[in-house]
Amino acid sequence: MSSAPRRLATRRQVLAGSAATAASVTFTGAFTELFSGTADARGHSGYGPLLPDPDGLLDLPKGFRYRVLSREGDPLRSGEGRVPGHHDGMAAFAGRGGRVRLVRNHENREDAEIAVPTVEGLTYDPMGRGGCTALEVDGRGVVHGERVAIAGTAVNCAGGPTPWNTWLTCEETEDKAGTNGYTKDHGFIFEVDGADPHRTGAVPLTAMGRFQHEAIAIDPHNGIVYETEDAFDRPFGLFYRFLPEKPLGGTGSLRAGGALEAMRVPGVPDLSVIQETGASFDRIEWVPVPDPAAARTPIRLQDFGPKGITHAQKLEGCYWGGTSVYFVSSFAHSSEGSAADHFGQVWRYEPERRRLTLVIAFGPDTDIQLPGESPDNICLAPGGGLMVCEDGGGAQYVLGVTRRGEVYAMAGGRQNIGTDEEPEWGEFAGVTFSPDGGTMFVNCYTPGTTFAVTGPWR
Repeated sequence: MSSAPRRLATRRQVLAGSAATAASVTFTGAFTELFSGTADARGHSGYGPLLPDPDGLLDLPKGFRYRVLSREGDPLRSGEGRVPGHHDGMAAFAGRGGRVRLVRNHENREDAEIAVPTVEGLTYDPMGRGGCTALEVDGRGVVHGERVAIAGTAVNCAGGPTPWNTWLTCEETEDKAGTNGYTKDHGFIFEVDGADPHRTGAVPLTAMGRFQHEAIAIDPHNGIVYETEDAFDRPFGLFYRFLPEKPLGGTGSLRAGGALEAMRVPGVPDLSVIQETGASFDRIEWVPVPDPAAARTPIRLQDFGPKGITHAQKLEGCYWGGTSVYFVSSFAHSSEGSAADHFGQVWRYEPERRRLTLVIAFGPDTDIQLPGESPDNICLAPGGGLMVCEDGGGAQYVLGVTRRGEVYAMAGGRQNIGTDEEPEWGEFAGVTFSPDGGTMFVNCYTPGTTFAVTGPWR
């Protein structure tokens, strides 16, 4: 079949699903209606309007409550130092006795005020200030442990969980040794075991590429790892897949190496030009990356042959749902070098059909317009559909998308900085649910805060 865009009959898109199948959703109406309080919880289209939090931290619908689990600057319960800031990507894993283990990224750059404390056996580059911390939380939201899980990395943005219950943390940088004081090259993925960090240590998974990583998702059927690249300048990032030599082999199996490939949509050098939801492309191609280590040239600038490669601005969130992988382009600005403008896209790739489909397009010329911009981290909600973290200016929200396609505000952030100044608005990140679906965990990037939200989840 041709790789030209194929229009679907309606604006219904397959967006998310249960462990076995995906759910079809529809988007209608203006996006600003999310905040009007018209959602009918009894009709399973949301939980009602957000109620102002008297403490100025987290606005939630009626019946929901939050608990602050951890905040930057507080002492780590392990005694290793202070809680680092810049809370970003996160995942929740089942622990013993019904407890939950959280592994949390800290997107610290070289000038971060509070570095992830260096710990022997868990530190990659002593000059790197990023890394991960791990928390252990019981069903009441009481934190029983908090420790360093990996240190000495840089700009740990997002990542993703593995089928064997470890976390892959991603460095969103291409800085090499000698840059910004670093003693080692950066831009890698690292595997982190939140239950026993010393089991995974601080070993870069070099075969998975050295670039400005954002997030990953793993196909649970064959172990293929999909990776997004949030490159900051033209020609922007690529969408990758990693074919491991030892797929689904458990902790450490990704160290066995594999092949890295980049996605090519024939005839589409920049995904931003695709604006109509439902546009679909068949026969997607995967092109071997010439030099995954980017020893001399960043991967996105390498020679992929006369047909080129497909780029996109702000490739961020990524997750696996049903039989497909979904990934987000948070925005595209022609003024910054993109071929077209948008306020956010969600793409679906179906490996069995080699088909790529634009399932959501946010403004400026679509039916769905965010009050700010842009979709970032995404995860599956317990009842189906999605939770989306917004990343933009002004008020920030965690947005829900139901199985039927209604979109609603689940949480709103107003970080109270305790002064006479305007409250500082911090983006949300790392939204994830406990294994039993009873608690939503989410981070505020700044001031770095981790929340546990409980209530009448359906």
